[in-house]
Amino acid sequence: MSASDAITPSAPAPSSSPSCGHRGQEPASLLVFADDWGRHPSSCQHLVRELLGDWPVCWVNTIGTRAPKFNLATARRAVEKLAQWSRSPSQRESAVENLSVLSPRMWPWFRRPHDRWLNRKLLGRTLSAAVRAMPQPVAAVTTLPIAADLVGELPVDRWIYYCVDDFSKWPGLDQATMEIMERKLIAEVDAIVAVSDDLCRRIGQMGREAALLTHGVDPGHWRSNAACHPPRPMSALPRPLVTFWGLIDRRLDIEFIETLSRRLLHGTIAFVGPTDDADPRLFRLPRVVHVPAVAYAALPSVAHASEVLVMPYSDLEVTRAMQPLKLKEYLATGRPVVVRNLPSTGSWADCLDLAATPDEFADVVLARLGGEVPREQAAARCRLEHESWRQKAAEFRRLVVRARKPKVERASVSSEATCR
Repeated sequence: MSASDAITPSAPAPSSSPSCGHRGQEPASLLVFADDWGRHPSSCQHLVRELLGDWPVCWVNTIGTRAPKFNLATARRAVEKLAQWSRSPSQRESAVENLSVLSPRMWPWFRRPHDRWLNRKLLGRTLSAAVRAMPQPVAAVTTLPIAADLVGELPVDRWIYYCVDDFSKWPGLDQATMEIMERKLIAEVDAIVAVSDDLCRRIGQMGREAALLTHGVDPGHWRSNAACHPPRPMSALPRPLVTFWGLIDRRLDIEFIETLSRRLLHGTIAFVGPTDDADPRLFRLPRVVHVPAVAYAALPSVAHASEVLVMPYSDLEVTRAMQPLKLKEYLATGRPVVVRNLPSTGSWADCLDLAATPDEFADVVLARLGGEVPREQAAARCRLEHESWRQKAAEFRRLVVRARKPKVERASVSSEATCR
């Protein structure tokens, strides 16, 4: 038996358990698979916070999508997960009203059929009991392809894939395994929601239709906390500050940053956030510094202390597909914003400055230092008021309620996945 034989269903299967007798009813609760609750403010966490008034939510902390490596970052992450797993898998945290959080034990690999079989058994045993204890019927939402083997295993009413990135192209992942699992997931879920046009097109090439739901923003958050003092590591940095926040990895364009570093005669280019196999040249560049991740509540003060906010991403398949959460956050701060010209940023060209080359990027950043947002850009940013997380959550709720895949479509898509 080949690996593909082991992971492809031999016959079309319904996404919910046969024991679930609530098909057609509106969900009474949500089961959500995503990154650890509270670890960083992901789009899924923003949506769920808005939905807690409508539905009780059971959030399942996962181990993520990266194969473990023997390095310091993996060791720290392992300590975090072991601390979670030291409690009973059924023990729930409930710091937020109407939210419960589960941290089930998981095997940290998915490449081999046995790895996936083991995870299916580990998760199925723990989560089936949790699902049966939840208000019925239950809708399952996953942001991660690693939940693919649970479709049909858990007694839920429907499955929704909330697709936020192209995991088959993401640096640092086991890309081939992620693509295999995502294709299986896409073939079997009831509905798909994607955050970018590129992701919708990619899903369409697999024979499914995805609803587009771009990220939201909380404008009030970025206005109310702006006057606070920035975190201590930033307060001592030479001014002016050019700032990026978020995950610092290989998606960043070192040539853009090197050109700006060379031409910036005074000040600091600050990269705020966790690092993940970033280009080793990055923090050797003049005036480029790393500031460890700060709390979400402190980011408005980081923006307020900065002259310009930047997103110097490379033009890659993975960056063309993504919808950076920080884009609308940057715009909501009222600071000048300079970004790489990508599909996700081009639609906001009237609100910011786009750059296609390293020299263009440096030219615009230097021109914006010491100045305000141009009047035309500031006026165009008023459309952020129609991009709130509350509005996005209302649309997401509508998509979850109506999530249904006709049986004939399920058979067609599953057969196509088998052929592949």
